[in-house]
Amino acid sequence: MSNQSIISLEKVGKSYGSYQVLSNISMKVNQGEIVALLGQTGAGKSTVMNMVMGTQPTSAGTVRVAGYDPFRDFAKLRGKMAVSFQTDRLLPWRTAVENCELGLLILKVPPAEARKRALTWLSRVKLEGAADKHPHELSGGMRQRVSLARALCVDPQLVLLDESFSQLDHVTSKELRQDFARVVREYNKTCLFVTHRIDDAIEMADRVIVLRPNVGVALEENISAEVCKTPELAQALHDRIAACMAGETQ
Repeated sequence: MSNQSIISLEKVGKSYGSYQVLSNISMKVNQGEIVALLGQTGAGKSTVMNMVMGTQPTSAGTVRVAGYDPFRDFAKLRGKMAVSFQTDRLLPWRTAVENCELGLLILKVPPAEARKRALTWLSRVKLEGAADKHPHELSGGMRQRVSLARALCVDPQLVLLDESFSQLDHVTSKELRQDFARVVREYNKTCLFVTHRIDDAIEMADRVIVLRPNVGVALEENISAEVCKTPELAQALHDRIAACMAGETQ
C-alpha cells in the first residue's frame, strides 16, 4: 500500500436546489487500500459514489480520481475504473464469459485476448466451470462473482462496489467478500465500497469512513489485522461505528 491517493475529495458539497446532501466532505483513498464507506440513509454515501464514478458533478469543492476530475474527464478514466453494483446487471443473452469479456471488447481488446482474460478472471473468482452458462443458470452468488470478474477483468486501478453483497444470503455473502478482498489485495487493486452492514466493513476493509447527515465525515478509523482476529476488539469497533451511525447497526 502506498500514500499515493487514487481518490481525493476536498471540501466537497452537493445540493439539489435548496436541499443540501453533502457539505464540506474531505476524504482520501490511497493506492492498494480497501476503504468502506458507511452511513445511515440520507448520509450521502451514494452521492459520494456517484461523484467518484463521474455520473454527478459537485456543487462545491473538488473530486479527483487518478488525478482526473471524473465528471469532466470521464473518458480519460475509461479502463482505469470499474464498478460492481447491488444487482449483477448481467446481460441475460450472454454467457458468463461473454458477460465478463464485454468491457474488454468495448475497450477494443482483440477478441481472442479478451476471451483469455475473461476466462482467467472467472477462474480467479472460483467460476472455472461456469463460463458457458447463462445468468439464469447461475445462483445469485455466482452471478455476483461474474459481475466482480467483469469489473476486475479490465485491469482497473480502482474498483467501486455499491452494496455489491447486500442481496446475498449471509453464508454466500461472507465467502464472496473474503474471496474478493483476497483478489484485490493479491493484485494490488484499490477499492472503495459502500455498505450499510458494519460487519462487512470490518471483515473487508483496511479503513472505514462513516458519514452522517448534516455532519459529513463523522468517523474515520483504520482496521488492523489484530482487530480482525480479536473478537473483543472487532466488537468494540462495531459498537463505535454503530454509535456514530446513530444506532443503525445492520
